[in-house]
Parts: sequence; structure tokens; C-alpha cells
Amino acid sequence: MPKTNTPSIVFMGTPPFASGILQALVAMKYPIIGVVTAPDRRSGRGLTAQASAVKTTALEHNLPVLQPESLKDPLFLQTLSQWNAALFVVVAFRMLPKEVWQIPPMGCFNLHASLLPMYRGAAPINHALMEGETETGLTTFFIDDQIDTGDILLQERLLIEESDTAGTLHDKMMKAAGPLIAKTIDGLSNKTLRAVPQRIPSDTPLKTAPKITRETCRINWNRHPVDIVNHIRGLSPVPGAFTVWNKQKDNKNAATTELFIKIYRAQAEETTCTDTPGTVLIQNKNTLKVACQSGYVHILELQFPGKKKMAVDAFLAGFREEGLIKFESSL
Repeated sequence: MPKTNTPSIVFMGTPPFASGILQALVAMKYPIIGVVTAPDRRSGRGLTAQASAVKTTALEHNLPVLQPESLKDPLFLQTLSQWNAALFVVVAFRMLPKEVWQIPPMGCFNLHASLLPMYRGAAPINHALMEGETETGLTTFFIDDQIDTGDILLQERLLIEESDTAGTLHDKMMKAAGPLIAKTIDGLSNKTLRAVPQRIPSDTPLKTAPKITRETCRINWNRHPVDIVNHIRGLSPVPGAFTVWNKQKDNKNAATTELFIKIYRAQAEETTCTDTPGTVLIQNKNTLKVACQSGYVHILELQFPGKKKMAVDAFLAGFREEGLIKFESSL
């Protein structure tokens, strides 16, 4: 049976992060009366239509689904209004136009994977790790006509461990998000929760979290080893930080081959370094380290094009390259 004295809810989201939260809300018996998610997208060799993770979860629970190409489509807006939901809950979805977020009488709130106003934008988990943060969190807030600027409802702090990657932090946040959203719904329902405006700190620069691009993923070996390791952590396992090895062919007259190598785990060594940034040093068939500013980065897990991801000792056991190896330093 659905929870009593709880407003009817429309859930909006697309990726697995949102799907996990939808699953949690259903398990807690919140009255989800409909779901809005992205249209199916064709992918793979056969260009087969692929449903979003949220759609898959919704259909498993026999929830009606809307998949508008345009959030301003009149038919979509009409159907959404006719659902007569009291509250919209949004997790990892598109920016909503006013025509959508003004529909529900109790409002429309979003979950963001940072402690707003820090790390507004599309990739807060990645950027918090890339910046070397030791703490982050989750925020629920009312949506307005700008991105991630609305009044805050609730926040929950989460520690970032040195071993965390974007993947592990994603999972921690997904686990914590369900209860936080439930607490937000309950607070709005019983009128014990009051939204407060976001406060911009006067003594700390406001950090943002723009969308991750391919160039974001390129490793710059001219940086400090700790910064490089944080960069790798923030992009692991998806989409993955990469470096480029311009491999010289055996025939000196032949053109070099660019190998794009992904790196998933690494460790920083802060020490005096006289090697040119990007220079690769291999020691005892179990250590592969790359020179950078003020030290080295020890590669622990990597992937060559067309190969499986592997630990460095397994990779080096079969590595037969001789001579100087140097990765692009990305000046």
C-alpha cells in the first residue's frame, strides 16, 4: 500500500543514478503516479533503440512513462498536467522550462550531487574529486529558471575517502539520496520544511562543475602528481582519463602511431624529479611511473586501445617495448 498522507509524485530522471533513487522511493511506498524520462536512443552496431535506466525501472513497476523530445510540447504538457501530481521530484534530468516546474501545487524539487552553491553544473561528482575535495554532499532544492540556483530544502554531507573514484562516490551518493529525498517529501508534506536561499560565500571562490568533455579527460603531465591522481580518480571508471603515446614504428621512415591509453588508478609520489614531464620509467616489471612536476605518478591500472583493463604488473609482464617512452605532456 502507498504511504498515507503523502502527496502524489511525478518522478523525472534518466541515468542509472536516478533509476536507483526511483527504485528506493518505490520500495518506500511513495505514491509515484508517473515518470518522465528521455526518449529511447539508438545505439550499438545494430542501432537498436535503448531505453533509459529510469524507463526500465518504471516499466518494472508498471508506472506510466512520458518521453518527450521537447519539454514544451503542448501534448506532453497537457498529459503531465492531467496526471494531477502534487509534487515533481527531479534527479539527473534536463533543465526544466517554467511551463513544467510551475505545474505542481507543492512545487518541483531537484536533487544535486554537491553541497550547493558549490559545484553547480552537470558533473559535480567528477569535479569534486578532480579538485581534491575531502567532503561533498547532496542537496535538495526548488527548481527555478536558472541552473542549480533555487532555494535549498535539505543538505547532507558525505566524506570523500582517498580511495574514492567517481564510480564509488556515485554509488555512495545514490544510496544516501533515497532517504534524503524521502525526508524532503515528508517535510514538504507535513509543512515542517522551509526552503532557504542559497548563500554565496564571500571568502571562497565558487567552484563549478561543467559537462565533462574529451579534452577534460586528457592528462597534463606538467601538473603536480597529487593533482594528476585526483584528475584520474574523478574520471574513473567513466569516461576515463587518458594520455597519448606517440609510438615510433620500427621503420624510421614510417609515421608515428598515436596510442590513446586510459588510466583508471594511480598513486602520487612527491619527490625531486629531473625527468621531462611525460617520461615513462619502468622498474622491475612491476612499476610504471610517469614524470611530472615535483614527482611521479605511479600507474596502477590502465587500458591500451582494443585491450582489456588490467593491473600494471599484468600489463608489464607482457610488455616488450624498448627505448624511451614519453607521453604527451599536454602543455
